[in-house]
Amino acid sequence: MLLHSAVCDRHMWAPQWPALRDAGYHVVWCDFRGFGDSPVADRPYRDAADVADLLDHLGLKRVALVGSSHGGEVALEVAATRPEAVTAVALLCSAMPGHVPGPELQSFTERKNALLAAGDIAGAVELNVMTWLGPEASGEVREQVRQMYRHAVETHATAKFASTAAPVDLARITAPCLAVSGAHDLADFRDIAVSLPERIAGARHLELPWAGHLPSLERPAVVTDLLIRFLGETVPAG
Repeated sequence: MLLHSAVCDRHMWAPQWPALRDAGYHVVWCDFRGFGDSPVADRPYRDAADVADLLDHLGLKRVALVGSSHGGEVALEVAATRPEAVTAVALLCSAMPGHVPGPELQSFTERKNALLAAGDIAGAVELNVMTWLGPEASGEVREQVRQMYRHAVETHATAKFASTAAPVDLARITAPCLAVSGAHDLADFRDIAVSLPERIAGARHLELPWAGHLPSLERPAVVTDLLIRFLGETVPAG
């Protein structure tokens, strides 16, 4: 199951899912509420609970989770609350339940919120593109992120509810875990990735020297190969 970042939607995984399918995996990629083709919520909700409900709806007893940024945070919550159901966790520049924003992330959030409060959607979009994409992202990828984020902002403008997160004990995660960070990412996400092997037994950290916050879009073929290798070590295809 592929879980997208809060800047994008499920379409960020377009480079990965065909290769994962061709490698023998049954691939599920979904939109969180208010992203892509998913409407905003009409009641309080949690993204992690929605993912668990989707697993039940699809009759999936065991699943490997691949999460980018907020999607990684959701993956960690699911893996900690349903450890028996999660076979592997691959995290790309993941957020973390309970993380207290550091100065860089706090500054970004304040600037973004100020732009949105002033109705400057274009400015907020450009701030996100500049912040989250590394130096190797192509113009096409930058435009793709612009479109996904603008759609999310416009959709969430009508939202009365936002996803909440439940406190979790990451030590309950039993699945193999790969925590990937980008050398050009904000310090918060680099620090989270470095800390996860101390919190999750058997987790390992890998830093990509060329990457920003969205490596699966910046060098899609490299990240696809990385995911297939990791899953091949931990989760038999088929």
